[in-house]
Formats: sequence, structure tokens, C-alpha cells
Amino acid sequence: MRRIAALILHSPCGETPAEQLVGAARRAFALDLVGVLRDAEMSEILISPADESFGSELQARGLTALPSGADEFHFGEVVRRVVRERRLDGLLYFGSGCGGLLSGRQVRQLIAFASRAEPAALLNNFYSCDFAAISRAEALLDVELPPIDNPLGLVLADHGIPCHSLPRDAASQFDIDTPTDVLLLAHSGRGGDAIRALVAERRLSHPDADRLCALLSDRTSWVYLLGRVSPQTWRTFEQAVACRTGGVIEGRGMRAAPADREPLLCQALRDGDVEVFFERLSRAADGAIIDTRPFLARHGELPPAAVRFASDLLRPEEVEDPLWAAFTRCARDAAIPVLLGGHSLVSGGLLLLSETCWKGRDLARRLHPETIEWQKESR
Repeated sequence: MRRIAALILHSPCGETPAEQLVGAARRAFALDLVGVLRDAEMSEILISPADESFGSELQARGLTALPSGADEFHFGEVVRRVVRERRLDGLLYFGSGCGGLLSGRQVRQLIAFASRAEPAALLNNFYSCDFAAISRAEALLDVELPPIDNPLGLVLADHGIPCHSLPRDAASQFDIDTPTDVLLLAHSGRGGDAIRALVAERRLSHPDADRLCALLSDRTSWVYLLGRVSPQTWRTFEQAVACRTGGVIEGRGMRAAPADREPLLCQALRDGDVEVFFERLSRAADGAIIDTRPFLARHGELPPAAVRFASDLLRPEEVEDPLWAAFTRCARDAAIPVLLGGHSLVSGGLLLLSETCWKGRDLARRLHPETIEWQKESR
């Protein structure tokens, strides 16, 4: 019988309230995922690294909390060590911010994939991995795995391991990476008992979420998408909402496969006026969903999470970087509703929004006409 284990990697967060919120939400999401894994009869569930309090909670639930083994977290080293020491035949890997919306049926399919006899990987996103099922896990011992999980698919493919992707939906793509993701999850009402309890206790809400969701179900509205939007995700999103969409795709692969190119909008913001940008955006659209990282990074370098998260929460007074502060202030004061976040906002966040926007609204308006293919002429 093949030995399959689930490994949930919980990276530590900083000390600011926004960072602590993301950390607490990741822990809750991980606990909800554990419940689904157990329901799917996954007996060996490991979580690493874990701070002392989270480790105690895990042990109280009968789970194994693994030490990180190093001062600086390295995704690849942790995975290789677990596979080697546990002699695993198959592995289900999850970052602690993802997987909490998966169903038991979906998890059982991941387990079945990890039980295959030949080496292969099934990733939620080949170009920016958050979770994966890997069969013949010992093959990972011959691969120099990356320090972060994002480029895992690219690395495995380069080493000849067949890679496959899951369909893009909220369950496979949603990842808690920023405070905006937590607020959207609270707005949606989705998730298991642990994350629902967290958002209810903290009474979380986003000032523009209601206004933005109303636009998504309105055929007369324009909503702009800016950032690392996958064309496939955009297509799925556009088919699920009633509004018209426009915008700019830039910066894809900035973490998984960085390129020595500066996004066009990044140049425009640096050389121009942020206030003018938002004035023009407000004339062009009724609302905007913006992945700020590609446009506000300096030569590909991002400020600390505390700065990014304060910007996501529309708190310019907590942002020291002049460009980030100006962008945040103008987004907060814009005439249209604006959501700021990272890559997760314009991937799983979009798909979650496309479901949430129909709560309490006329679902018939959501439907798009079905395509009827031309019949081939008989010869």
C-alpha cells in the first residue's frame, strides 16, 4: 500500500495587525482543510513550520507539527526533508492560505492522483503554484526545489516530470495572501467552521466590496482589471458576471519567472501623476480591481508585507513609501469603488467575487447565451 501524506506549510507572518490578521486567517483555513482531509481518509497530515501556540493547538487535535529546521524558511528544503524522512510514495502539498474551499470529493481526487505509479504533478496553477498532488514523490529528491512554491510547476517540468493543472475555479485558485483576501472571504460567507468563526469574531468588512459586487451584476457597468490576470481567469470571470470588463494584464510571472522588463503602467505611474491616473480611471470605469504589486514594485523589489498590507486596507497614513502612499490615498478617495491586493486578488479573488456578486440578486441575469456549433456539411 502506497504511503501518501498531506503537508501544509504555514509560513510565519509579521507583527502588525494586518499581518497578524492574515496569519490568523491562514491558520483557520489550514484547520478547515485538515477537516476535509480527514473526511477524505487522509491519515498522515503534517504542518510545518508552526509557532509555539499554533503547534500546541495542532498537537491537541492529534496532528503532527514539524519544526522548520532553519531560521529562514525554504519551501524546497522542507518538502525534500519530509519526503526523505517519511519515505513517502505520494504527497499532497498545500500552502496554509489555500485549499480551504475544496470539497471532500476534490481532495479524494488529489489523493488518487498522488497514488499513481509514475512520477507526475497536479498543480492548482502551473505558473504560480499554491498546492499540488505529486505521485512517486521520491523523484523530488533528485530535483533542486525552489525556495518558494510559486515556480514549482516550472521546475518540475524542466526536470521531465509530467505536470497537469486543475480547472480554474474559486476552490482551486483562492489563496489567503493579503488582508483583502480575508475581507473578500468574509464578504462571501464561504469557508469552513474555523474561518467563519474568525471573520465573525472580528466583524470584518471591506468599504467597497458591496459597491463593487453590485457593479458585477449590472450589465450597464464597466469594471477594470489591472495586474497579473490570467487570460483564462479573465475569460471565466467575464462569463460569470453581467458587467463589461476592460483593463491591463501586466507583470505575470514576476515571482515564478521574473523578467528584466518594467511594466508599462509602472513606468507611467513613476513618470506621471497618480492623481491623474485615478481621475482617468474613474472616467473610464465604474469600478476597479487592482493587483498593485507589478505597478508599484521598484525594479521588481517589493516593500515589506506591513507596507503592502496597509495599502491593501486603504490606510495611506501607515505607508512610508511615497509612491505606495500616494497610490493608496488616491484609491481610497477615488470616485469609484477600488479593491487593492496582490496576485491572489486577480486570480482566486476574481472567481470568488464572480460567485458572491449574485447573492440576493437575479440569477437569470447571470446567464450568457450558449454557443451552438455549425454542423458540418455531409459530403
